[in-house]
Amino acid sequence: MRFLVRVIVNAFAIWVVTLIPVLEVSIRPFSPGETLQVALTFLVVAAIFALVNTIIGTVIKIVAIPLYILTLGLISFIINGFLLWLTAWITSGFSWGLDVESFWWGVVAAIIISIINAVFGAILRPQKKKSRRD
Repeated sequence: MRFLVRVIVNAFAIWVVTLIPVLEVSIRPFSPGETLQVALTFLVVAAIFALVNTIIGTVIKIVAIPLYILTLGLISFIINGFLLWLTAWITSGFSWGLDVESFWWGVVAAIIISIINAVFGAILRPQKKKSRRD
């Protein structure tokens, strides 16, 4: 269930990023012009991004622990941009997918996606019930 929510939030975040014309990040849908195909494309790209972030991102983040310490965590922006760029590269093998024009625009897009994910994560996080002591 959490993976499905994560994919939907990622799809929304990627959609928001593609609406910003300066970023040069776009999506090529399965079938242009049809709303269902465009939505499915966003969901599939978001699922691929979530898988890349979960599998490859975890390995890279573990290996890069010294860089996290050295740069006080700023390397995470570069790593997230690389993971978004890797997602675009994986989906470029199909006739549909994510297009990122340059690596640095991918870094900026990844920062925006991270901010959106953090906001939705705070909103959708299950709240622990406080027990009342009588």
